[in-house]
Amino acid sequence: MLGNSENLAKLRINVSPLADVLLRTWDRVPEKEALVFPTGRKSYDAVVQSVFQRARGLIGLGIKPGDHVGILLPSGIEFVETLFAVSMVGGISVLMNARYRAPEIAYVTDNADLVAIVTNSEADDFVDFVARLNESFPVIAEYDDPLTLNIADAPKLKKLILFGGKKAAGFVDQDGFDRATDAVSEDAVHRARLGVRLRDTCMILYTSGTSANPKGCLLSHEAICREASNIARNRWAFTEAERVWSPMPLFHIAAMLAMIGAVEVGGTFIGQPHFDAGESLRQIEFERATMLFLPFVTFHQAMIAHPDWDKTDMRSVRLMNSCFSQMPQAVGDAYRVKMPDALQVGTFGMTEASGVVTTGGYDMDPEMGFQTLGYPLAGINVRILDLETGEDLPVGERGEVLIKGYNLLDGYYRDPEKTAEALDADGWYHSGDIGSLDAYGHLRFHGRFKDMLKVGGENVAAAEVEAVLATHDGVQLAQVVGLPDARLAEIPAAFIERSGNMDVSEEELICFVKERIASFKVPRHIRFIDEWPMSASKIQKFKLRQQLMQELDLVD
Repeated sequence: MLGNSENLAKLRINVSPLADVLLRTWDRVPEKEALVFPTGRKSYDAVVQSVFQRARGLIGLGIKPGDHVGILLPSGIEFVETLFAVSMVGGISVLMNARYRAPEIAYVTDNADLVAIVTNSEADDFVDFVARLNESFPVIAEYDDPLTLNIADAPKLKKLILFGGKKAAGFVDQDGFDRATDAVSEDAVHRARLGVRLRDTCMILYTSGTSANPKGCLLSHEAICREASNIARNRWAFTEAERVWSPMPLFHIAAMLAMIGAVEVGGTFIGQPHFDAGESLRQIEFERATMLFLPFVTFHQAMIAHPDWDKTDMRSVRLMNSCFSQMPQAVGDAYRVKMPDALQVGTFGMTEASGVVTTGGYDMDPEMGFQTLGYPLAGINVRILDLETGEDLPVGERGEVLIKGYNLLDGYYRDPEKTAEALDADGWYHSGDIGSLDAYGHLRFHGRFKDMLKVGGENVAAAEVEAVLATHDGVQLAQVVGLPDARLAEIPAAFIERSGNMDVSEEELICFVKERIASFKVPRHIRFIDEWPMSASKIQKFKLRQQLMQELDLVD
């Protein structure tokens, strides 16, 4: 089949609150390996025992059902256990980006109404969480008794929990947490667990867009757990033997979904605290990964360029997903050679939709996985809307992607205005993405309306200009932004990461683009960059724009 022949009559909805996803698998395969990270590995039984212990400690420290608990931890076993522990007690996990700087931590702590933050004392080359929290709230250092925390800038924050062997002023250390654990029975955990509803909020994930402050997506237990089950059990056909690998940070929806999907079927999740191309190749081969959850282009390119790429054995892999609008030819060719028997599936999704809206499957022509982003998961509907007429567009026509289904956010926390902008009265989420559907129902992505430039009255999609730049041998990655212009209203500018294959100058690239697209689409400025400003996984274009506007002394 070329398109979608999924047998809907055979599909069954299998969903529970997050804590019970773990417990159901524990009941079946307690000794099965659950989690593998460079720092260690654990069986389902070992994970569950640790989760119960953490849940008892949280209750002992006063965490109640509905409380918002920040998780500020590196991706690893401790992160997963804390996430399930918060769910066990009916709390709401607020996943905090481990790359947040002090102002961002302060903002999310206050905006999300956190009553507690869980972190650890394992400082590394990337971050020292204790130092970062002290920088966020300097008053912490004044507290000898961590149970009396009172911070004017975060009035609801009453507990800072510090796992590990170290102690710090203002933090409940491991000994204090263990004392709280000893005072609570496991029955108290189960009483809290059994009161959780599917439509209760499970977690809040903050997502960055073009605005300065991120928005907190309210995701229910049903949205998250049903999404993971639908992908794992249905579209991608995970089995108990699945070994799902992802180097994405667990505070990102992609890795979160991959992990829960693995747990849902009793498989094994393999991850790492920070992406490293060499370690990724080592893990894939040594751990015999069967599924690669690797959405983003920069990670693929880094692995392919690594000296160990040619010698790495990837024959264990049967399935790989990516989130390219269309996979670059060089990347696709590298995987066709490296994993000739594996299925590549394109995927389209976002935090607001619990991770995945459309993806490929085993019923499609395998080549479509390199060219399209798949078709909607069962239970999720997609429309392509003409913004001018409000009408649905026919096959092949480009418009805004609208989404409706069980997987949508319930709103943005403390932001009714943004919620109303995103979710209409009929329950459709307006993504702001430009897409089209082909004759088989497969989605193609063409950029973002917010990524649309208005140059002298002409619409210019940043994605189109980026695609042209990316065909130059000297370009590894291109990102296009719009700058204000007195005559044309807006003009394109491009940031370029060089490939290293050849020297290339600003003038050469401008000439290259002029030969390939209309003159009004050609970038007026090009800047070369070695490191991109990133959120968890996305390049923050608004920061690139701000940087260039400051350099050129421009104002909106």
